Amino acid sequence: MADTAAIFGVEGTALTDWEHDFFRHAPPFGFIVFARNIETPDQVRRLTDDLREITTETTPILIDQEGGRVQRMRAPHWREYLPALDQMARARDPMRAQWIRNRLIAAELMDIGITANCAPLGDIATPHTHPVLRNRLYGDDAETVTEAARACADAHLHGGVLPVLKHIPGHGRATIDSHLDLPRVTADRATLSAQDFATFRALNDLPMGMTAHLVFEDIDPSGPATTSLRMIDLIRNDIGFDGLLMTDDLSMEALSGTVAERSRASIAAGCDVILHCNGEAAEIEAVTEAAGQLSPQAQIRAQRALACAKPPQHIDIPELEAELEALLG
Repeated sequence: MADTAAIFGVEGTALTDWEHDFFRHAPPFGFIVFARNIETPDQVRRLTDDLREITTETTPILIDQEGGRVQRMRAPHWREYLPALDQMARARDPMRAQWIRNRLIAAELMDIGITANCAPLGDIATPHTHPVLRNRLYGDDAETVTEAARACADAHLHGGVLPVLKHIPGHGRATIDSHLDLPRVTADRATLSAQDFATFRALNDLPMGMTAHLVFEDIDPSGPATTSLRMIDLIRNDIGFDGLLMTDDLSMEALSGTVAERSRASIAAGCDVILHCNGEAAEIEAVTEAAGQLSPQAQIRAQRALACAKPPQHIDIPELEAELEALLG
């Protein structure tokens, strides 16, 4: 039997009885953890072990650990990092610093049983990018962003962690926060293809990706990319991304309708997997029913993505820490 076509968040720092029983009966493709799930390294290890005990040993467990403002694991147990845009501006060798930063993050994740990270970001920063996103980005031109995103992805794969490319096909022109409302982009398709979409086209070989909750008016003014047949077709055929494609969090208010309606629309548009993060039991039940099981094509993409996870290669952590510190002055 195929897994549910979903990645779910859980409520707290340990599984509830309901979660234990529900996910054992209806295992999702994966799980995602947030700050509410994280206290200490030992506690997170117990949680990730328990999640795999009720599903499978290969079930991916994801996190948003970009470093900077979006960093679920924080001091005193884990390193603190500069916002990515600040580090890119400050580092003497920004691409080397980007690789080291993300290789250290990968080591921290593997240590506690987290095997996928929602990074890199292929979005291009503009003067008008909403502050919720802007300093998380790597630069303001496609070439810089592509190179930095590749360094981030390579560092994760070197450390045994699957990277998740986001936010396909590009979120940098959003001037409002998609957690709260639906951004609309008015740039024409030719401009978008040459700039915003170019980074994702150059990174289309990465194993997993995440959609963007925003409307591209010149391509499909009727709805956000996550639920748009035209936009998912563009992601698959113009951008050429054939990895496992998950939605951004369906709990975000950029989308209309119930979580069940959002789930059905996303799967119908061509997304492989629903990402649902808030851990609310009633919504998990609704998404499970609406998303259904991984389609045959999604199963192929999922297997191909998981096969990209290799054992981490050896690094000298103190040596890399010292090099990063030197690069940042």
